[in-house]
Amino acid sequence: MTATMTEPLILGIETSCDETGVGIVRGSTLLANTVASSMDEHVRFGGVVPEVASRAHVQAFAPTLTQALETAGVTLDDIDALCVTAGPGLSGALMVGVSAAKGLAAATGKPLYGLNHLAGHVAAATLDTSSDEAEPGSGLELPTIALLVSGGHTEILKITDLVDGIELLGSTIDDAAGEAFDKTARLLGLDYPGGPNISKAAAGGFDDGVPGDPTAVKFPRGLMTAKDLRDPERRYAFSFSGLKTAALRAVEAEKAKPESQRVRLADIAASFEEAVVDVLVRKTLLACEDTGINRVLLGGGVAANRRLRDKLSRRCADEGISLLIPPLSLCTDNGAMMAALGAHVVVRGKQPSAPDFGVTSSLEVDQVVV
Repeated sequence: MTATMTEPLILGIETSCDETGVGIVRGSTLLANTVASSMDEHVRFGGVVPEVASRAHVQAFAPTLTQALETAGVTLDDIDALCVTAGPGLSGALMVGVSAAKGLAAATGKPLYGLNHLAGHVAAATLDTSSDEAEPGSGLELPTIALLVSGGHTEILKITDLVDGIELLGSTIDDAAGEAFDKTARLLGLDYPGGPNISKAAAGGFDDGVPGDPTAVKFPRGLMTAKDLRDPERRYAFSFSGLKTAALRAVEAEKAKPESQRVRLADIAASFEEAVVDVLVRKTLLACEDTGINRVLLGGGVAANRRLRDKLSRRCADEGISLLIPPLSLCTDNGAMMAALGAHVVVRGKQPSAPDFGVTSSLEVDQVVV
């Protein structure tokens, strides 16, 4: 869609975890996507520490906002509406963004919308970035099945409408996929973030450069038995806790062996990665089969995993399903995705959020506007 001056100019704020994001869009055109990450501050803890993340948001917000406005070439007076993530996410981190957004709304008189983080990931696919980063597919078409995978979320959604038609089909009952990568990386002696480091290990990057064998260790596939798949409550659900425990046992078993008989780190990492990817892909395609929807959107930080992208691309092609993966900069948490969602909400004529709206760390995905 070609942007016109009649399309709303939206500023989006995202602080649900460890990225401070401010994005600006006009209609479907991305004007700025500025992100400050506190990831390096969490490395020594092996994962995100909520208090550290909240403090980092406080420190990063003002410069991130200034940079986004400069990049877009606009001022706060030009903005038509403000949007901010109200959930789900870390409560303290969310409160920083919502408090900042309320301050901006009070100072400028602009309408403010508290929005759903997960719906924002879907809306990111509607942005016209004119970027060569984009993977197969060209723009979001509905209905679609969305697979959202990150350190805090693993969900399969059925999307018939961005504002009023998001249905949760299944989610994780314990660890999110990204969280499982982080915890298993620690078991393997790898640094946070776990996903990229396990992928590097699987490629042989910490060994001899020879890629690992994804069949070397027989890791379990959670909730994939015939009984699980017959159960409506578990058919699209995920569980990675058992896989994490199996990884711990595998590591302990290897340590008990003479060094010359141990399985390579690359083989363990590749086998673990394959177990996660296999379940994500198989359950997503199952959702397509059951709903008759032949489109898939992949989003969230774990969308950067090359094995997931490759396997999902191949399986979708085999099944005649179109796959859309936004640029990686729009898959990880960012303010542009919230601005993109806000643009749809504003055009739809939805009322701004009440001045006293709060944050909800477990906000349900079907509540797009709080």
